[in-house]
Amino acid sequence: MSQCPYSPANQTEEWHNAELNFSDSMSYGDYLDLGRILSAQHPLSPDHNEMLFIIQHQTSELWMKLMLHELKAAREHIRLGELPPAFKMLAPLSPDHNEMLFIIQHQTSELWMKLMLHELKAAREHIRLGELPPAFKMLARVSRIFDQLVHAWTVLATMTPTEYHAIRPFLGQSSGFQSFQYREIEFILGNKSATLLRPHAHRPELLQALEKAIATPSLYDEAIRLMASAGLTIDPQRFERDPTSPTAHDASVEAAWRVVYTDPSRYWDLYQLAEKLIDLEDSFRQWRFRHVTTVERIIGFQPGTGGTEGVGYLRKMLDTVLFPELWRVRSTL
Repeated sequence: MSQCPYSPANQTEEWHNAELNFSDSMSYGDYLDLGRILSAQHPLSPDHNEMLFIIQHQTSELWMKLMLHELKAAREHIRLGELPPAFKMLAPLSPDHNEMLFIIQHQTSELWMKLMLHELKAAREHIRLGELPPAFKMLARVSRIFDQLVHAWTVLATMTPTEYHAIRPFLGQSSGFQSFQYREIEFILGNKSATLLRPHAHRPELLQALEKAIATPSLYDEAIRLMASAGLTIDPQRFERDPTSPTAHDASVEAAWRVVYTDPSRYWDLYQLAEKLIDLEDSFRQWRFRHVTTVERIIGFQPGTGGTEGVGYLRKMLDTVLFPELWRVRSTL
């Protein structure tokens, strides 16, 4: 029987010292029980927007579960005259108490990521078909989801270093780095690396989904194809690139966007698409930055549970650019 191409026996490449093999240990998805969390959405209508309605309310219910966890503990501390811990809970010392915050923070984020994937896949298909108005609505929704996730970091930031270190031993090597939904979001947006399939080699169904995602043209690839179909000049080699490779700057794509930006009335739909993409990456960058700041506030410069250097690794990721030509063209207008 042939081995999985992403098994440790067949892959020697590392990724910032991160643990990539979870065949015998608890992963991020195992810790958060994401199999159950992410399979609890059952739309009853055929309408695309029902998923938003469901996930909005499911995340609200998870946050209310955390509220009850905090309020019940605060009430007991007040009853006993122990006000300092009650103040923390009401603003929100055992590891068990604070772990609920850690779990619900990440479970709600994963639910919002499920909605992101729902929207991004549909938006990519509409762009492929040249149907831009519905794609605009979906991309705007993804940007607002990122805004929601930015604000969610402020809740996790109420966890002090002392409180986090009380639960850290129980996390093993599980880390948000291992989130398969986050990885699929990055692949759809063009930030691809085959090495990052490896943490999911022990889950064939997840690996298969990510293999499909990395091999499928990104949302930005479809936007570039749309520009070409609108008569803008794109180097044919841009369409012959390996679809599993990350997006790289292409001079012809930058030149095409320059034409769009210098004549928006002629290319109004493409002009709006460009700005929706910039909005999306802007929000994504703010989420990344708030992530770095929260991690530094809680663990400083200690290594992450997943094996990376923690804050140092996250800071490197801040340099990732999803739509390079759209950013560079601004310097030439």
